[in-house]
Amino acid sequence: MSRYTRAWLQLAGSAIAITVLVWRVGTSPFLHGVQAVNGGVLAAAAALALLTTVCCAWRWKAVANGLGVGLSLRAAVAAYYQSIFLNLTLPGGVVGDVHRAVSHGRDTRDVGRALRAVVWERSAGQVVQVVLTVVVLLVLPSPVQRWMPLVAGGLAIAALLVVIVGRAPRWARPRTAATVALASALVVAGHAATFLIAARAAGTTAPADRVLPLALLAMLLMVLPSIGGWGPREGATAWVFGLAGLGAQQGVATAVVYGVMAFVASLPGAAVLVVSWSRRARRPEPIEPPPAEGPAPA
Repeated sequence: MSRYTRAWLQLAGSAIAITVLVWRVGTSPFLHGVQAVNGGVLAAAAALALLTTVCCAWRWKAVANGLGVGLSLRAAVAAYYQSIFLNLTLPGGVVGDVHRAVSHGRDTRDVGRALRAVVWERSAGQVVQVVLTVVVLLVLPSPVQRWMPLVAGGLAIAALLVVIVGRAPRWARPRTAATVALASALVVAGHAATFLIAARAAGTTAPADRVLPLALLAMLLMVLPSIGGWGPREGATAWVFGLAGLGAQQGVATAVVYGVMAFVASLPGAAVLVVSWSRRARRPEPIEPPPAEGPAPA
């Protein structure tokens, strides 16, 4: 399947999801979500996004250094902001990751290792997110709590098989692994805090310990292919809020607020992208030396 076909399928999937939601809950939750966004909400989103982006960059730097393709934290933060903006605005949700991997690989003259660093960094973050989600869903009440012991048991068996059959990746030294785990946990905490703020702004009055499991569960489902998260995010949040008795409409409004917060918080990445383009445009083209003249005819 070509990338253009995948892009159109993702666009169609997002459009279908939004259409079904509008058919089921109407347009009011979407409008309410947009109207609930204010300056304070956006300021909180920007502050939390700074925390999570720095932590993501810290995680990437640790993995890249472990693979021998190191980069500075400052460069990693700028590249990560740009990556998030591209992921949110282009189909697929991974274009930004591919861009920063290839750019880093060209800078270090090792595209292969740079690509592996990004793949390992994102994969490690998702593993930590799954583990933290299962732990929270085991401890706090939620509509899926009764299934969590089975899920936790399955994860434990899978982890044991990986330890027995597989081998630790090259970068996963104890200190590096601890850094990656800590950074990933902070990223999950920042995103969960953003979701809780979005829920409050949308009018959810349930206590935080009731909304947090729903936030983590919805965040896991947000990885479904989409355009900037729109469609699957609203559908997932409507589903988990409906299961919890908070109302699908409230879930949709919360997801809309969260989506607006995420997009606005990613705008520094657009600035990084513009600066990068302008620098390339001003870079002088290399001047090729004139061809050597042959010996003068006799």
